[in-house]
Amino acid sequence: MTAATENIGKSVLVYDVGGSHVSAAVCLQNGYQLGPVVSALHPAQQTSDAFIQLLYALGIEAGADTASVAGAELAMPGPFDFAAGVSQMRHKLPYLFGLDLRQKLSQRFGWEPCRVRFLHDAAAFLLGEIGAGAARGVSRAVGITLGTGVGSAFSVNGSIIIEGSGVPLGGEIWNLAYQGGIVEDFVSSKAIRRTYEQRTGMLREAVEIASKAANDPAALKAFTELGHHLGLALRSPLAVFAPQVVILGGGISRSGNLFLAATQHELEDLSIKVVISSLLDEAPLVGAAVSWFNECNSSSALPENVPIQLDAS
Repeated sequence: MTAATENIGKSVLVYDVGGSHVSAAVCLQNGYQLGPVVSALHPAQQTSDAFIQLLYALGIEAGADTASVAGAELAMPGPFDFAAGVSQMRHKLPYLFGLDLRQKLSQRFGWEPCRVRFLHDAAAFLLGEIGAGAARGVSRAVGITLGTGVGSAFSVNGSIIIEGSGVPLGGEIWNLAYQGGIVEDFVSSKAIRRTYEQRTGMLREAVEIASKAANDPAALKAFTELGHHLGLALRSPLAVFAPQVVILGGGISRSGNLFLAATQHELEDLSIKVVISSLLDEAPLVGAAVSWFNECNSSSALPENVPIQLDAS
């Protein structure tokens, strides 16, 4: 192995692009250790140029104490053409629709395009837990992210799979038919808001409802109902896929004490362990690095140049 090959696997710049903000950090290959995590809200100027500049600025800030990185891996929400690096989102970040994000970001950093890669944010979440979290050493795992929507990913022996026995189309459960609608209608922050409004006549955000749960039976019920629906919706695929663990992440998972028991109750006879993410917000960042290093180890087509210096000039 040449010195250049060794260098290219040492560290990578990783991003987690969310619905309202972007986080970035440098992750070391050794133990998937993250450097300081920096974040910022999406730019007020909703243009592709402003967004690229935000990614660049966060990369410079995250890499301030790092001599060099091998490239960047971005955890992105769908729909997105992850192989091509082109956004297909129309409702989320519409100003990125059709944009070749790989080409634009690599130009901004002065990198070869092959040094910028993308993966689904739900896959990044699960890979993070596999690499350094609650799924380490587990051969079959499922990751579920709960927020404005519901994301999902399935893994076998540390690799994300999108087809196979028990795996829904594309590894996605949000759009599976469920009780006259789809899973996302019953397992999301909007479901919590709807249940609480039906019981109280008041429209509140999910985080506020969670804060009331200790003294407000309607608030607690909104979360326990979500927990029951999550367990019931997962029964069919999980009974076939048979994971050893299901890991819950996303903003709603922070209130796991309010609904986890209900979810476990619906899956009790399947002997499947359901746990809250141990990495929380850092899971997609770590997972992006896991994806990068896995590809480095398996591909002979990756560039073997000296890592590119992060340079704000």
